[in-house]
Amino acid sequence: MSTAPVPAAASAVPPLFQGLFDDAAVFPPGNLPVADAVPAHRAHRTAWYADAVGPLLCGAGRLGELAAAAHGPGPALRVGLVLPGGSAELGPALTAAAPFEVAGVELATRDASEAVAALDLLLPPDVPAAVELPRELLRGDGLDEVLDVLVDSPYRAKFRTGGVVAGAFPDERELAGFLTGCAQRGLPYKCTAGLHHAVRHTDPVTGFEHHGFLNVLLAAQETDPAAAAEVLAERSGEVLAKAAHTLSDRQVTVIRNSFTAFGTCSIAEPLDDLAALGLLSSAPTPQEDR
Repeated sequence: MSTAPVPAAASAVPPLFQGLFDDAAVFPPGNLPVADAVPAHRAHRTAWYADAVGPLLCGAGRLGELAAAAHGPGPALRVGLVLPGGSAELGPALTAAAPFEVAGVELATRDASEAVAALDLLLPPDVPAAVELPRELLRGDGLDEVLDVLVDSPYRAKFRTGGVVAGAFPDERELAGFLTGCAQRGLPYKCTAGLHHAVRHTDPVTGFEHHGFLNVLLAAQETDPAAAAEVLAERSGEVLAKAAHTLSDRQVTVIRNSFTAFGTCSIAEPLDDLAALGLLSSAPTPQEDR
């Protein structure tokens, strides 16, 4: 007597959002202590929304703290190495990360060619990487030069979409230029900072203009800077949610092959936004200390 295979349970997280939220809990403005971030991340990885959660991001200088906090039984922690000090940190960080499953490397640099050479030399072939340059070097012809270097490499681009000061937030035109430059080349990228909520908004406390991660997702399929900037400027959650609902499977694939992930210091906030917009399957609301 044969038994029909049991189909895998459908994920509560739609493909558009799977693996999108890298856990940046230890970075500003969250600044969660490493000792608290490790158990919180492990809880995320076993929750109903686990399919949305990427690796725990950790700076090179805190890997010792992370090793102490993660010590004990259980599967190896999936960690994304964030290297603000550039290529000089790469070798020592990879050595210090031996207790972990290295899920990726994010390398900040002022020289894309030098960063690519260092990654080619030292990075294990199965570990992905993203290269971040200061935004001032990506203006004018600088953007094309950097993206042309990266498109000939196996590495993603990384773009900073916010921070703790107003000047850290690019406007719609600047971000659209980056997104469409990558889209025109078929170059994947990740973003970091400032994308705490799904929809573009003005923070009522700081007055900072935050991009919405749903805006960025929808703009990721555009190759025209003006069209991308228009999507990035949209402030209606209803409009954005409707657009997301009407995406075809092929469009979702194109979008996520481009915009691969972003770092967020809260996993609950983006999920709460998606639930409020009707973009998550019926599931419990994630609980997280705020």
